[in-house]
Amino acid sequence: MNITFTDTAIERIKKTWPDQDKGVLKLKYDTDGCGCVVSGVSALWVIPEAEEGDTALQTNFVPVYVEKTTLVFFDENVTVDFSTSANTYMLKSPNQILNPRMSLLNQLAVSS
Repeated sequence: MNITFTDTAIERIKKTWPDQDKGVLKLKYDTDGCGCVVSGVSALWVIPEAEEGDTALQTNFVPVYVEKTTLVFFDENVTVDFSTSANTYMLKSPNQILNPRMSLLNQLAVSS
């Protein structure tokens, strides 16, 4: 899996997560409340450290951690963008939009 960030997404992430030396960025495939594993929703999380079962993917920004078991739900090449008109992140591939309104949760800011 290859993940690319647009310049707009990088600028916006840096505002929410100003110190990239603290914590890691995770592309989470969240299935809580979805009823079925194939109905999950992708989201970006800033977490203190990678979790067991996560794999690191190199990007044009920072490494992104993804649970190995959820890689099957993402396309081979994806782009993280930020829509200024919708004020939200977007996860897309050359074939489809995987999540047009993806959130970014900075768990470091929540726990401080």
